[in-house]
Amino acid sequence: MSESKSHKRLKKKAAGKGGTTEKSITKRRRLDAQTKDKRIATEIERSGDKDSLEEAVKRLKDSQSPQKVLLVPQGDMLKAVEAAKDVGVKLKVMNLSKTKSRNVGL
Repeated sequence: MSESKSHKRLKKKAAGKGGTTEKSITKRRRLDAQTKDKRIATEIERSGDKDSLEEAVKRLKDSQSPQKVLLVPQGDMLKAVEAAKDVGVKLKVMNLSKTKSRNVGL
């Protein structure tokens, strides 16, 4: 299934000027976006499925970036926070428009 235009637009915006989208990580997986200086890794997950959210969090965990951001629809923010706690990753969960955020600590 191909990506929607809005998903591509969010990835490009998250990567920023000179950043990369579809960055390769371990186990033949890809991260949605990473900034040019490799400080911020971003994963976008639109489905509210807990398993999909946990897989996205695991991809962020395997990135070497010190700052990790998971973008989800606002209705799925609590599910994303729970998924991050279950996996044990310190990250920021934001809604797709980046107007609301929640920090997840360990």
